[in-house]
Amino acid sequence: MDFEGIYCFDTASVRFAFYPDGDDGARILGLISERTLRDVCGVRDGSGDSLLATCRQHFSVIREKAIERYRFDPSQAIVLKTHDFARPAMQLAPPSRSATALA
Repeated sequence: MDFEGIYCFDTASVRFAFYPDGDDGARILGLISERTLRDVCGVRDGSGDSLLATCRQHFSVIREKAIERYRFDPSQAIVLKTHDFARPAMQLAPPSRSATALA
């Protein structure tokens, strides 16, 4: 699926389209802020072109999170924030030796 998005200067965000039911289904619009792109993707250059390129590069993950949010509540606006991409700390850190020794 191709990335469809525009940089919105007034909201410092990228508005993008995604299709939760495939290309023949409904076209839904989502929004991801510049701050979220910095936090999640490590964007350093805040230009609109750079933000769009980052969204294009990471669109499979962005689309996946947008679909999750849409399926959870289709009546709500899809605005992705940093916490949407967070994993619980227990999944990120390998078990410590002391934790496995206690088990």
